[in-house]
Amino acid sequence: MESLLRLAAQADRIGMNVLRAGLVVVLVWIGALKVAEYEADGIVPFVANSPVMSFVYSYDAPDYRQYLNAEGALVPVNRAWHEANGTYGFSYLLGGVIVLFGLLIAAHWWRPMFGVIGGFLVMGMSVVTLTFLVTTPESWVPALGDAHHGFPWLSGRGRLVVKDAIMLGAAIVTMADSARSWLVQHKPQPAEGLPRAA
Repeated sequence: MESLLRLAAQADRIGMNVLRAGLVVVLVWIGALKVAEYEADGIVPFVANSPVMSFVYSYDAPDYRQYLNAEGALVPVNRAWHEANGTYGFSYLLGGVIVLFGLLIAAHWWRPMFGVIGGFLVMGMSVVTLTFLVTTPESWVPALGDAHHGFPWLSGRGRLVVKDAIMLGAAIVTMADSARSWLVQHKPQPAEGLPRAA
């Protein structure tokens, strides 16, 4: 049993690389999906209800509710409303930013300082995303007759948001690891001929 625990205790470097790679995959994939209309439509309740983001849309909440599209559905009237709302332009911009964050995290393997910056930015993004649990009514199961509704019953959108608690932790850990790598690479070397510090 002890040998198994010793082996497990040495898995931290593998784990760190898997964590970083997973963070990159999620950020780049989700960011790239923001060019698809269904993904852009899906974030409208979060953005429209956010006190710090709602200004990017033309229409105020809760106007969007009658224009929400089911994933995979094409309703031309709803699509036209989202185009007028600025839904797609903002989604393209947001997607580009998220992909950039993922690439900064990935750059750790070549330039750890980029990993530090990427981790810090993803921390901020995760904190903002977690505020949607407070600002977005659609994060909770609506009262439609079932006994389970409201807090703590997360809807599909709420479950999408709460995963950012893990992303926040991953961003902190990878940022710290990138900072440690940078410090090791830039540790001052003693001048040749001078005695080394004990």
